[in-house]
Amino acid sequence: MTVETVLLAPVLVMLLVFVAVVVHRGVDARLRLDDAAHQAARAASLQRTPTAAVTAAQATAISALADAGLVCRDAAVSTTTSSSPGSSVVVSVRCTVDFGQAFVLGVPGSRTLSAEATEVVDAYRSQPDTGGA
Repeated sequence: MTVETVLLAPVLVMLLVFVAVVVHRGVDARLRLDDAAHQAARAASLQRTPTAAVTAAQATAISALADAGLVCRDAAVSTTTSSSPGSSVVVSVRCTVDFGQAFVLGVPGSRTLSAEATEVVDAYRSQPDTGGA
């Protein structure tokens, strides 16, 4: 009995560590995706036209994902906005994340995650610069 326990304990510890790594990857990817969606929504809320808002949201989301080190396959960014101050900008970011070595535990090799963020269009973004305080 003691010999069996001594032989199985390291295997069980390694399995627990492996499960913790897989769970951490999923949580980390979700947090980074949420942050990218928030940054994209903020960038879109500062633009003066809906077209510029969509372009800024896409560029910011892709850049934020790359800077965060999140490797996405077929990342998609969708933006809903209007140009009136005080309205809302909604940005959705969808990303297929690769979990790599998670096959051993039966976890799929990749998973599609999505995040959404809402920002209010900046009311003062189109005000002219008065040059003073």
